[in-house]
Amino acid sequence: MSGCESTDGWEAVFWDIGGVILALDSVQRAHAEFVARLLEHHSIETTLEAAIDTWQTTVGEYFRERDGTEFRAAREAYHRGIEAIVGEEVPRDEWAPHVDDVIRSSLKPVSGAPETIARLADRDVHVGVVSDIDDAEGRAILEGFGVCEHLDSMTTSEEVGRTKPDPAIFETALEKADAEPGRSLMIGDRYTHDVRGAAAVGMCGVAFGAADGPAVSYRIDTPEEVLEILDEERPETA
Repeated sequence: MSGCESTDGWEAVFWDIGGVILALDSVQRAHAEFVARLLEHHSIETTLEAAIDTWQTTVGEYFRERDGTEFRAAREAYHRGIEAIVGEEVPRDEWAPHVDDVIRSSLKPVSGAPETIARLADRDVHVGVVSDIDDAEGRAILEGFGVCEHLDSMTTSEEVGRTKPDPAIFETALEKADAEPGRSLMIGDRYTHDVRGAAAVGMCGVAFGAADGPAVSYRIDTPEEVLEILDEERPETA
């Protein structure tokens, strides 16, 4: 199993947020709800579908323009998306509360993820998050799901200044946990960013919805299966 070098038990379990803890279909619905509120508030005469297309195009271009694994804040992407729809700059203090309200009311967790994290917190293992999300947005999401209280650490791209698969974000998480890479699991839904990125620093990649590949140490179909991995007797390595 790629990246797994120890037979002495697991020291840390790290989770991605989007697609692993946070259901991505709820993100799409939340953005659509926010755009609808934007159109109503500014009395903009266009269809919701056209406005959503403008939003997705503008936000997507912002992230595609970044240099390699350079961190770019989602709030700046939102700011640009709003300006593109409204046709003029809208002060952040005017739109930010609406974004926060949508996060609290519309985003939903992946079924079983919060409960599994709570159960992990009762074990002798470090439980952390490694995500490309902004600090404030990530904490708001996890607090809304009741997850924050069960986490030992949270490592974000905003904090490190780099996105996955840059080794710096995984190394920072491992340092916080004081854990050996080969005794640490990284659960992610993107093969290149989460699984292969973690494997590059010696961690054990757990694919949840991610494509298969040589860096996959484990594949799971539900978050609860992480508990089964921890309970397995790990095979001897050469």
